[in-house]
Amino acid sequence: YWVKVNEAINTTDVIVAIFARANTILKITNVDFFQINPKLPARYADQKPRFAGMDQQTVFKVSTDNGIVGYGDCTSHVTMSDQEIDRLIDRSPFDFINGALPNGLMGALYDVMGKHIGQPAYKLMGPKVRDRVPVAAWTRSTSPEDLAREIQRAVAEGYMMFKMHTAAFFDVLELVSAVEAVAPNGFKMHFDFNHNRSVAHVIRLIYELEKSPVMGVIEDPLVWSDIGGWRRLREQTMIPLLMHVPQLGGGPEIINGCADLYMVGHGLGPSLARGYACAEAKLSTVVQWTGGTLAKAMALHLGAVIPNVSHSVNLDDLYAEDVTGGRIEIEEGSSPVPESPGLGVDVDEQALERIKRNPVTVVPRYISRLLLPGGHVYLSIGHPDVSRQTGFMEGNIRGVRLEIWEEDGSAEWRNSYDRLEQSGLSDGEYSNG
Repeated sequence: YWVKVNEAINTTDVIVAIFARANTILKITNVDFFQINPKLPARYADQKPRFAGMDQQTVFKVSTDNGIVGYGDCTSHVTMSDQEIDRLIDRSPFDFINGALPNGLMGALYDVMGKHIGQPAYKLMGPKVRDRVPVAAWTRSTSPEDLAREIQRAVAEGYMMFKMHTAAFFDVLELVSAVEAVAPNGFKMHFDFNHNRSVAHVIRLIYELEKSPVMGVIEDPLVWSDIGGWRRLREQTMIPLLMHVPQLGGGPEIINGCADLYMVGHGLGPSLARGYACAEAKLSTVVQWTGGTLAKAMALHLGAVIPNVSHSVNLDDLYAEDVTGGRIEIEEGSSPVPESPGLGVDVDEQALERIKRNPVTVVPRYISRLLLPGGHVYLSIGHPDVSRQTGFMEGNIRGVRLEIWEEDGSAEWRNSYDRLEQSGLSDGEYSNG
């Protein structure tokens, strides 16, 4: 319907006409964003401090002059000023192809563009190279026992990859042992080491981890700026190393052989550029585009066109409800790339209105009890700074353990909290109990 097509018009002419129509007619008339608080699953009901802030998403809605509406979402509460929104009004969404606007907004723009031309969003990103994208489940740092339960949950949902940040208050070797005890053959862990260590403090730990069949990828084992350390570590380990944010832009890190994989997901245009650059260097990428089902759909479109993709991390498995009313299926470790126009998933307006009314989860006051292997207990308000208080860098204390003591109304809790706060020891104190 865009042009009067007759037998004399060839395919190229039609394509040109379609995009001419898109650029000259379709205009953005309004941009809305909604800060919402989707509920987390019941399994996290008694772990509010652990998941503080995770019940926050932003949904973007882009309206156009021909009645098409597009949606996208992302984790956290994102804001846009009136001036930022005004710069979009009366512009064609096609002006922002490969843009670097907020991820949720880019999802909404691609949803509009795809719907306008009747094609899935990946058609506006590049040639499709896969029909399904491997996906990883996710959770926040936790104990070996909790991680084992999370792995079993993820396997039941169809996952074969799991991402989790390590933490100084849990022993990563104990975590790996817990995964080995419950994971099926072929299941792999993606551990994020938090880019906070030197080679001296990580190389022996990685040597131990190499022995485990569940080790898949280690993200950011070293500080990002230590290019020489990354190169040296990569030469000495068989575990693939993933770099999250190349401090020099990616090119120098690739040239210097720092990592086996590089993460994409910070802006669509930069993600595509880095993804294709990695492919040219015969390296792989991990897509991390986080939010609900809308965000996962956008990640799958991105993963459909980047040549070398290891897996995608989306966080959609973290929520008990979604503005689309559901989740994209996972089977044998991967999810299908949506084929319907736009992002390929529809927003349930009633679900959106209901979730918009959800309050932010109130995190109770709590005391951390850090159990050290020698029998000492370190108390602090909030999570402890283990490296500062013990002198050991993350991952170098075997058998360390964290317990969270939420406010329970007892005199014992209140007295302990007051003592820490009033004595100026809110950053911690040691005891033998």
